[in-house]
Amino acid sequence: MSDTLNGNVPGSATYGVKALFFDVFGTLVDWRTGIAREAEALLKPRGYALDLLAFADAWRAEYDPAMDDVRSGRIPFARLDVLHRRMLDLILPRFGIRDLPEDVAHDLNLAWHRLDGWPDLTPAMTRLGRRFLMAPVSNGNIALLADLARRNSLRFDAILGAEIAGDYKPKPRVYLAAAEAFGLPASACMMVFAASHTSDAVGAAACGMRTASIARLDEFGLGKAASTPAVPVDIIAQDLNDLAAILEV
Repeated sequence: MSDTLNGNVPGSATYGVKALFFDVFGTLVDWRTGIAREAEALLKPRGYALDLLAFADAWRAEYDPAMDDVRSGRIPFARLDVLHRRMLDLILPRFGIRDLPEDVAHDLNLAWHRLDGWPDLTPAMTRLGRRFLMAPVSNGNIALLADLARRNSLRFDAILGAEIAGDYKPKPRVYLAAAEAFGLPASACMMVFAASHTSDAVGAAACGMRTASIARLDEFGLGKAASTPAVPVDIIAQDLNDLAAILEV
């Protein structure tokens, strides 16, 4: 199967890659305003008044600590949906939210499945998909990423990442399992991530992948994110359309 796939994909002769792997939260989709919007829709009708963006930030701040528990071996691997619920239960009391009905809490946890892409997302990904194998290599689980792809009209050739590897980025196994899934060496793959995501830049490069950063200045609030990465990368692009132009698509 890999010979057929590889032979049918032009890729980039300049960079020697045939597959593009994408970080998702912050790189492809705007998690901060999406979580704030979903929290407002579910909590405001029940009489809760809170700083919605602070709520989104607090939830996201528990992301790395929760995954560190898995990466370190302190707990067995669990899908991100499961970890997100643990994080949610941890932060709700900080915002004065107690005894939230289970059906509401469950729906709120699925807010991560209902995020919208940045404005350049869908047209640029359509362009890039004409020349490259395309897959998310995210810490998100498969069901979550499938929902985001359908919501944002994205076509991926596979959904890869943490659930396939049984571990979380930036552990090497996550990147290497993605390359293996397409029957490619790591050197024929490029990891694409927001400029502030240093761990992806370092983790993918250490596995032999090419790397590309996207400036997502508003990920953490208006103009608060880095425009360029803190470590060397192969491509620095302003957005996904700029990446497509650099890759001559």
